[in-house]
Amino acid sequence: MRVILMTGKGGVGKTSVAAATGLRCAELGHKTLVLSTDPAHSLADSFDLELGHEPKQVRPNLWGAELDALMELEGNWGAVKRYITQVLQARGLEGVQAEELAILPGMDEIFGLVRMKRHYDEGDFDVLIIDSAPTGTALRLLSLPEVGGWYMRRFYKPFQGMSAALRPIVEPIFRPIAGFSLPDNEVMDAPYEFYEQIEALEKVLTDNTETSVRLVMNPEKMVIKESLRAHAYLSLYNVATDMVVANRIIPDTVNDPFFERWKANQNVYKQEIYDNFHPLPIKEAPLFSEEMCGLSALEKLKEILYGDEDPSQVYYKENTINIIQGKDHYSLELYLPGIPKEQIQLNKTGDELNVRIGNHRRNLVLPQALAALNPTGAKMEEDYLKIRFSDLAKV
Repeated sequence: MRVILMTGKGGVGKTSVAAATGLRCAELGHKTLVLSTDPAHSLADSFDLELGHEPKQVRPNLWGAELDALMELEGNWGAVKRYITQVLQARGLEGVQAEELAILPGMDEIFGLVRMKRHYDEGDFDVLIIDSAPTGTALRLLSLPEVGGWYMRRFYKPFQGMSAALRPIVEPIFRPIAGFSLPDNEVMDAPYEFYEQIEALEKVLTDNTETSVRLVMNPEKMVIKESLRAHAYLSLYNVATDMVVANRIIPDTVNDPFFERWKANQNVYKQEIYDNFHPLPIKEAPLFSEEMCGLSALEKLKEILYGDEDPSQVYYKENTINIIQGKDHYSLELYLPGIPKEQIQLNKTGDELNVRIGNHRRNLVLPQALAALNPTGAKMEEDYLKIRFSDLAKV
């Protein structure tokens, strides 16, 4: 299955681009699902029809759906939610308050990933287009498989085994005092089963032959800056970007004096997009005189973006991680475009290399050849962070 994630700063038009991409894929005969995982859904407005949690056919070969996070939560996390509710009620919270607080912050974002993985496993579609949350939220989603795995490996699995062993002994004492029971096997198993789904999803997200991100942006300073950071962070998580869409460009035919300053600024920022995102392919879409709402409007955007092309193709294969063997050392190369070296922090613990840029962190599990060595230097070169690994005893 081909998976395409559309993301960008809020309000840049990624939903319209996702919907137009779905139209073209369906037109070429690909069974296509456009799935919105953005909590502020606008996909139904873009298609100008009602959509729900389950895929609804929009036209031949094209389906649309808007994620209902509460339905996903009940299906995947229901036992845990009910247990948390029981604990909160035992501590004196009212029923409705306990129900609300049992839904942990960020769960709607997490279940967007679960829903995507389910569609991938079911294989009912040829192309899955994800109209994802705005950039910051989407990046947190992409880090979940690795961050979740780190906690599960170190803390949860040992705790689960200890809990199962102690429950029969502690429960008779614990319940009368606390007013609620210790978590049973169903509750304890749910988080780990959920983690296994997320871990499997990581393999899908990082396979650049199947999955790629398309960055949608407007030619504006703040939008470009955020998109540049997003591109670097995507590379940090080993998720490839294969295209940039510069959207809402004022056409040359607009001669109203009011727009002259806007057009001049857009020309400057448009050149920045080409300079900063090279060698990624860049497509341009104009600012239309009508709202991008309804199939007829989306048809125009589809024609401008793709013409006779198949948008399900991989437009550019980005190598985000390389390992190079030298004469007496290895070099681990991470593609981090636009990130100054001084913003990068590195730390090696055991067989893991921790890379931190701002508030984004990735724990890279090193291959055996590098795990036994020590990092002896790092430099930025042509947008790659090159980390040298050597045996200190031989240096």
